[in-house]
Amino acid sequence: MDSDEDVQMENTEQTPWTAASKGKGKAVAADTDEQYDKENLPWVEKYRPVTLDDVVSHKDITGTIEKFIETNRLPHLLFYGPPGTGKTSTILAVARRIYGKNYRKQILELNASDDRGIDVVREQIKNFAETRTLFLKGFKLIILDEADMMTTAAQAALRRVIEQYTKNVRFCIICNYVNKIIPAIQSRCTRFRFSPLPITEIERRLTGVIEAEGVNLKEDGKKALLKLSKGDMRRALNVLQACHAAYDTIGETEIYDCTGSPQPADIETVVNSMLSDDFTTSYKMISALKMERGLALPDLINGAYEYIETIEFKPHARIYLLDFLATTEHRLSTGASEKIQLTALLGAFKNAVEMTGKSS
Repeated sequence: MDSDEDVQMENTEQTPWTAASKGKGKAVAADTDEQYDKENLPWVEKYRPVTLDDVVSHKDITGTIEKFIETNRLPHLLFYGPPGTGKTSTILAVARRIYGKNYRKQILELNASDDRGIDVVREQIKNFAETRTLFLKGFKLIILDEADMMTTAAQAALRRVIEQYTKNVRFCIICNYVNKIIPAIQSRCTRFRFSPLPITEIERRLTGVIEAEGVNLKEDGKKALLKLSKGDMRRALNVLQACHAAYDTIGETEIYDCTGSPQPADIETVVNSMLSDDFTTSYKMISALKMERGLALPDLINGAYEYIETIEFKPHARIYLLDFLATTEHRLSTGASEKIQLTALLGAFKNAVEMTGKSS
């Protein structure tokens, strides 16, 4: 009877392990770099942190988790924050720290690309959670990446699984928006917020990559890259690799051209025209610039928002203008016509100039 149970336990454990090893675009490449040529990997995977010490910034979070591991009291974890801030890299580094080289056998990683409906929670996750690892002590790890994409029903089914199988398994739930995780799951986990990475930390890591890869990056190009990254390390590395492939020398112009973002000079021209030129002249000039450079109005709005900060406006005029920029961006996101919204935006800028003039 015992031997039958042992065989059954072995069989039930093989399925989730096999499932965990399939379709893991995020980390498999980094783990199999001994088998494959590292030169063929994207830089995001090639330079992915391996240990907790390699994780950029977030030393308070990694230090706390390190103490949990040392005392063998790792709780269920909830990592949340913007993309590219090191959430997945941190939990994979934790898995390596706990289980060593064969950590893949001890974790079940499910991403947004996998089916994670209520049936998967009831079957695959539950099967993996309720089986013990033969001849090995401790707990296994279930990583649910981009969990804010899970349905409410699946999350409701998950909360009981988390509670029931704590002896065998620890959960790490990763998401961008914590408000999309039901309160019942949030209360069962220790929460860690991964804030956007400081520019200095991104610069330090990029400097190492630039030296290792022999990238010819000018100082103005580096400033533009750091500005466009907005605290997202993944985005910074992807843009850097794309520019390195396309250009021998990378400056500010090359960075903006490669990402399709409007040049600061273009933004300046557009905003100044909206403030000073008459309506028809300004509209024709901006339309021609959009056609010539292939620019989209939402990109111009983002740039205009930053440039407006440097212009003198009366407080009520500035508030009016920023509010209108936000309203226009929302309308464009719901499918409004760019032509109509551009004319509305021109009118708003003229109103703001008039409001400033009246106040003075």
